[in-house]
Amino acid sequence: MTSLTERFFKYIKFDTQSDPNTGLTPSTPGQMIFAKYLAEELKEIGLQDVDLDENGYIMATLPSNIDREVPVAGFIAHMDTSPDFTGKNVSPKIIKDYDGGEIILNEEEGIVLKPEEFPELKKYIGQDIITTDGTTLLGADDKAGITEIVSAMEYLIQHPEIKHGKIRVGFTPDEEIGEGANLFNVEKFGADFAYTIDGGEIGELEFENFNAALAKVTAHGRNVHPGYARGKMRNSMRIANQLISMLPRHETPEHSEGYEGFYHLMSFNGDVEKTEMQFLIRDFKRDRFEDRKKEMEHLVRKVNKEFGEGTMELEIKDQYYNMREKIEPVMYIVDLAEKAMREAGVVPKIKPIRGGTDGARLAFMGLPTPNIFAGGHNFHGRYEFLPIPSMEKAMEVILKIAALVPSIKK
Repeated sequence: MTSLTERFFKYIKFDTQSDPNTGLTPSTPGQMIFAKYLAEELKEIGLQDVDLDENGYIMATLPSNIDREVPVAGFIAHMDTSPDFTGKNVSPKIIKDYDGGEIILNEEEGIVLKPEEFPELKKYIGQDIITTDGTTLLGADDKAGITEIVSAMEYLIQHPEIKHGKIRVGFTPDEEIGEGANLFNVEKFGADFAYTIDGGEIGELEFENFNAALAKVTAHGRNVHPGYARGKMRNSMRIANQLISMLPRHETPEHSEGYEGFYHLMSFNGDVEKTEMQFLIRDFKRDRFEDRKKEMEHLVRKVNKEFGEGTMELEIKDQYYNMREKIEPVMYIVDLAEKAMREAGVVPKIKPIRGGTDGARLAFMGLPTPNIFAGGHNFHGRYEFLPIPSMEKAMEVILKIAALVPSIKK
């Protein structure tokens, strides 16, 4: 059996950064290269019905080894890495028996992983930790999840004494650009429920996330020579800034936590004639989420009342919703994951996702899909790290879930 670390190191050698600008699925060719490799590996370890479609989605089956019908469970992870930081030529290091001090990632460039900046490191003193060399991200998001799923399936095949029902495995492209569920065929997948193995630190178990919308705002101005502009010029950047100043000052990402929502000014590009802004609108409660969108519409109307109709244009598009709506009726699947963690010696950390996952969209497509830890920290950047024991425990939790499914009482 391939070791978890060996398998993970193979996977992160593939450059699978997604790209929001190509309009393709998968958005980058590296994802399809990795998908082909994965599909062949799934066949080699003994999974059945291995299917890789033209859009880079992989599905496979581990048949039941019991003589009665039980719910079909699924395990899902994504193949792409974030476009926020390079994932090319990843060169990982293993820090043996971490001593709690600074970790020099790249001496030449002075890149250091410091516990005073990343205090969660202190939780892993005495453990072996995988880090980057400071020049790339690591790719634990979500190649750690893929590693854990594949390794768990291989273990179940090699240990038929562990009784389980039918299990479906799915790997998706383009999750990091919000498109991982776009072409996922829930009916073809055929699971009663699933888990994304895409969380962070050991113990994370998540079944609720933000309701999310993207607001695009365009402010139109009028440019006139500044020496003769009195009563004529309309500076679109100043008009745009007026809208920003009208939003609640402390309802921003840097002032919020837990179940608090926010408005997030994500981009601002403009000149006197035209300014374009993008805002993320987030909240856990659907009514508060709808109120936030209405408030944005109200403020745009106020700007237009002052400067003239058509000065400011607003387009709001919902992105995803809180999967809690769809998971509460089947909370036994969360209870199952919590029990599996406890049996694996892991303390569950049930908390809301201050973001979204493929599972959020899949839940509204008919596949309730809570999220389970993959074990990594500091995703999407050079300071990403992955404690090896956390990866081992994630695999063990998958095995425990598989063994517990036949005992489900809905």
